[in-house]
Amino acid sequence: MNLEGKRVLISGGSSRADLAIAQALLAKGAQVVVAERGTDAFAGAVDQLRKGGEHVEGIAADVATEEGRRTTLQRATEILTGLDVLINNASDIETRRLDETSAAEIQATAQIDLLAPILLIWAALPSLRASGSDALVVNVSSSLAPAAAPINVTYAAMRAGLASFGEELREELKSTGIRLLTVYRHGTEPRVTQSDHADPDLGYLDESASALAGAVVNGIESDLPEVFFVSG
Repeated sequence: MNLEGKRVLISGGSSRADLAIAQALLAKGAQVVVAERGTDAFAGAVDQLRKGGEHVEGIAADVATEEGRRTTLQRATEILTGLDVLINNASDIETRRLDETSAAEIQATAQIDLLAPILLIWAALPSLRASGSDALVVNVSSSLAPAAAPINVTYAAMRAGLASFGEELREELKSTGIRLLTVYRHGTEPRVTQSDHADPDLGYLDESASALAGAVVNGIESDLPEVFFVSG
């Protein structure tokens, strides 16, 4: 895919990884909208992206909620006059053992790390189909998904579920012209969590945000096999 002029929506917009992915896409000539819960960090990230003189807009909305997803897609398609690429990168990870995690935290993890991207894709499909034969969904999963990491099994399971969903949906979308790419990512420095449990021996590896962004862009541009791993 040639990213020049492509209309891209990214869920997640305040972390180093979010910022790096948006910057890499803008450098390729894409039009970018980022959506994130309205925080000071998000506002600062959007301002930083705009300093380069690039066309980028931010939407303060929580994609873990139905209202947030509706607002995100409505405003993004209005700003971009359509949608060519949807990147599901919003995530929330707290590294704890299962018996240290509350039921509410488990439900919140399932909502943001599995249900939100599935429902965002579902809602975005009409816009992606309307873009023609060169549309793309990118699901950013985790290297913990295919691994047996004993810490934060809920997060790993949700990300494994997202990867599995992508495999099935990819087959379903073959006749539509919409491609689906799954990126299995490590953490990006500084760590998403500062927990002592996040040990590399347990599968918790770090990579630079720029390396992740480069891998995402390369995967999009090169039309690589739909699933690939990002090396740490």
